[in-house]
Amino acid sequence: MAIDLTCFKAYDVRGRVPDELNEDIAYRIGRAYATYLGVKRVAIGHDIRLTSENISSALCRGLRDSGVDVFDIGRCGTEEIYFTTFDQQLEGGIVVTASHNPKDYNGMKFVREGSKPISGDTGLNDIKRLAEQNDFAPPPAERGMYSVLDVKQRYIDHLLTYVDVEQLQPLKLVVNAGNGGAGDVIDRIEDALPFEFIKIHHDADGSFPNGVPNPLLQENRQPTIDAIRERQAHLGIAWDGDFDRCFFFDENGDFIEGYYIVGLLAEAFLSKNDEPQKIVHDPRLTWNTIDIVESHHGESVQSKTGHAFIKERMRLEDAVYGGEMSAHHYFKDFAYCDSGMIPWLLVAELVSKLGKPLSSLVAERQAAYPVSGEINSRIADPKSVLEKVEAHYSDVAKSIDYTDGLSMSFDDWRFNLRMSNTEPVVRLNVEAKGNASLMEQRKNDILTLMGVD
Repeated sequence: MAIDLTCFKAYDVRGRVPDELNEDIAYRIGRAYATYLGVKRVAIGHDIRLTSENISSALCRGLRDSGVDVFDIGRCGTEEIYFTTFDQQLEGGIVVTASHNPKDYNGMKFVREGSKPISGDTGLNDIKRLAEQNDFAPPPAERGMYSVLDVKQRYIDHLLTYVDVEQLQPLKLVVNAGNGGAGDVIDRIEDALPFEFIKIHHDADGSFPNGVPNPLLQENRQPTIDAIRERQAHLGIAWDGDFDRCFFFDENGDFIEGYYIVGLLAEAFLSKNDEPQKIVHDPRLTWNTIDIVESHHGESVQSKTGHAFIKERMRLEDAVYGGEMSAHHYFKDFAYCDSGMIPWLLVAELVSKLGKPLSSLVAERQAAYPVSGEINSRIADPKSVLEKVEAHYSDVAKSIDYTDGLSMSFDDWRFNLRMSNTEPVVRLNVEAKGNASLMEQRKNDILTLMGVD
């Protein structure tokens, strides 16, 4: 029977269990994925949510009933499916996860061969259509095979290739997994590193006893901050549930905006390479990244926001690194995919090699390019608000860019204003050159124009 599957979003599947996503829908998605791609060997895995194992099992049945051989890596983070797909040269991969959504949600993220992303304009809408129609051939006489695959050690070994372990200092690191999946990886990697790990909310627990793992929420940051200050740690790291994003706190417990981490990692990669390299970034905040890249003889490349766009542009440009201010970091040697483990290893290596705390590594950049942080406002008519703001500034703007929403630049400040893909929300980011008070004034001016108090 055909049904309307509202769990399909722009980049992945995400919905409330069981009304928007359940085992029947998961089975259909398995059949649809296999039918659309025509694949024979696929990796699957699942996050720590209480419903993930059953949904993964139903997905597996759908794949096998389509003649697909399934390689199940069990409980994992999203990046472990990326790794398995390219490392084992499989034709595709699916991870059951809802990342940082509430605990009654679940979802899926999909890749094809080489861990290339599948999103709305690259096949996801076709998979949705097939799953809704539910008109599949009967299962073959020989269903696809099922195998349990353990790639954990190969994954850990790969992570360690990004740093020179011999140069690492015995740092004290607070790590907050948010009761998501990151703790498993920390436990496996710690014997190879000289760090002392102070583990909080460490054990995987899909009931989320300490709140949904989303470090962007202010209330979720305090335990990390308190542990850093109490234990006098050098650094703090926190992850979302499927740990494809990581967030940083300096030795004072201060949260570091993801924008400055993009610049820091761009510098790290450019410093390690003698040849000029390309760095991809999103258009929301740009000046700090461009300044760092150009000063290290690299080439900055702007891409539309979103993992599918960043990955596609990185492949096109053969970029060594890509970063978004939202704490997604992408790496050429990781099949151009995002990882929440590689960034903290690189930052810890920088702190070790330079002998400077994280606060001093970003302080100069924070002063040079102060930012507003992303401000989200619910607006009844987002399109008209963007048109109004553009009309107000168009005569004095030095440049206008529509790569993602509206970006306008002036002599000493710039902003990006973009609509959400899924809700009536407008997202504002403002930055200035060395003038925090100007940035604040311009931010307030735009919010007033938008009719936001």
